[in-house]
Amino acid sequence: MNKQMKTDQPPDLAERVAQALAAMGVPAQRRPAPAGACTLRLGPKGHWTDYAVVAQPQLARATMGAALMQARQAAPKAGNPTLLVAEYVTPPVADELRAQAQPFADAAGNAWLPVPLVFITGRKPAAKPVPPAAGRADTPAGLKILFALLCDPALAEAPHRAIAAAAGVALGGVPAVLQDLQQPGHLLVLGKRRRLNATRRVLDAWAHAYARRLRAKTLQAVYATPTFDTWAEWQLDPADGLWGGEPAANLLTQYLRPGVLTIYANKLPPLLMARQRMRAPEGQADRVLEWRKPFWGQLPAWPRPDVVPPVLVYADLLATGDGRCIETANMLYEQYLAATFPQG
Repeated sequence: MNKQMKTDQPPDLAERVAQALAAMGVPAQRRPAPAGACTLRLGPKGHWTDYAVVAQPQLARATMGAALMQARQAAPKAGNPTLLVAEYVTPPVADELRAQAQPFADAAGNAWLPVPLVFITGRKPAAKPVPPAAGRADTPAGLKILFALLCDPALAEAPHRAIAAAAGVALGGVPAVLQDLQQPGHLLVLGKRRRLNATRRVLDAWAHAYARRLRAKTLQAVYATPTFDTWAEWQLDPADGLWGGEPAANLLTQYLRPGVLTIYANKLPPLLMARQRMRAPEGQADRVLEWRKPFWGQLPAWPRPDVVPPVLVYADLLATGDGRCIETANMLYEQYLAATFPQG
């Protein structure tokens, strides 16, 4: 165990990953780094490589995009290549991370490292990882409140009633969530004034938590349509529904060709469904339309009236785990979000 750690405390995730790698024959040492961070020194003496640790305990397909974005943001600051460390990485996620050239290692001994060259996959954890209990800010209501603040940072100073209305949540839950948001530094409080700590770190943290705890709840149904390729010509009234995900990204960046269509609506317009001959897909279909239900309340207008807020488009793109979607999410960030959420 690293001498910097107290012997009466259980080893942290980075230390357990180092132990797992060492057990697989990869020399590994956990080393402290500035600002409470740490690195893993991997490889034989004199030929090692230092990796900056980016901890993602519950790494899954849905959270992989946000995790990749966080790792890529950390790389320039760390001065070393980044290493995603997790409790367990499934073989499909391991293959995706390797395809994205992102080093990773988990506490079960699975890893992909370009230097020293290591690729181990398929090892099962000794016990099923138990996700940590969610704080108030990580509950669906908490994520809705932070989403409203991300869409309108000035809302942080508003009365609780206004925040509840914007987020579409009960008034009684707002104070506890705002208190909880102070713990990781997402919300700054000075006297009676509140301010959102609007950085990309906060944006990516929300995208990661949204993919884990809220996104699946928004999906209402999936449809196949023979007019998939002419989606841009559909007459979707913003009063009836909004484009999200990949089609929203296409409209905002003119870059991504959608592989999945997403409409956020309380109910899909029957006329639209009839005209586009929507039906339940047969088998495992790829080119489908997802109907997702809006989870927010009264938010201000955004760049286009026919798409969901760019914050949500960004998060939905990352949640796909698809390389082209992650690339488009970065373009969307640069064009629509960087001014509000600078690197930090």
